[in-house]
Amino acid sequence: MQDSFDPSIIIFAVLALFVLYKLRSVLGTRTGSERRPPEPVARARATEPASSASNVIPLPGVAVSGPAARLDIKPADRWSTVAAEKAWPGLDAILAADPGFAAPAFLAGAGAAYEMIVAAFASGDVATLRRLLENDVFESFEGSIRAREAAGQKVETTFVSLDKTLIDDARLTGAQAQVTVRFLSKMITATRDKAGEVVDGSPDRTVDLIDIWTFARPVGSRDPNWKLIATESAH
Repeated sequence: MQDSFDPSIIIFAVLALFVLYKLRSVLGTRTGSERRPPEPVARARATEPASSASNVIPLPGVAVSGPAARLDIKPADRWSTVAAEKAWPGLDAILAADPGFAAPAFLAGAGAAYEMIVAAFASGDVATLRRLLENDVFESFEGSIRAREAAGQKVETTFVSLDKTLIDDARLTGAQAQVTVRFLSKMITATRDKAGEVVDGSPDRTVDLIDIWTFARPVGSRDPNWKLIATESAH
């Protein structure tokens, strides 16, 4: 007796293929080359706009991009919106040695690093400071934190705003690029003693600060990180 043909078999087969196709298009396939999930700090920042090329001070795992300046235009057109005039020759030298250098992107990364370093210093987060500071600066910051802890003091800092960043100076020293940035910010900061009494600053007053920090990085390095090598406060 000849088996009867059941049309529903074809219908179910087509439906199965369609379901598999939709699953594949939604879930994708793994090739082994996917990036690892970002670290927790990067995850918190991942919603912020990407800001730099290879020269930015990046937070871990954050992909950044940005156009580099061009050497075939006037220096004023290259740098006037991001840097003081005295910095232009140094920036030209850095750009010639590192064609991927993008000043606006650098400033965006420097601003992010500035906020992170200020917050880390206030909270005593030595691990974060170690990643972002050159050894001599780190030892100075760490010494201040240890002295504060030994005295039983705590710092409360609220970062109100970063109002302006400007490249104040720049130079190429050997194979090392050095860029000095002037930060204008508003903060509320107070230091309390063991009894909780305010011994410095005020928990209720916003102060205007001007900080001048210098960051450095070897040009051509595969490591995209700039490190803080010097700090100064302007009055």
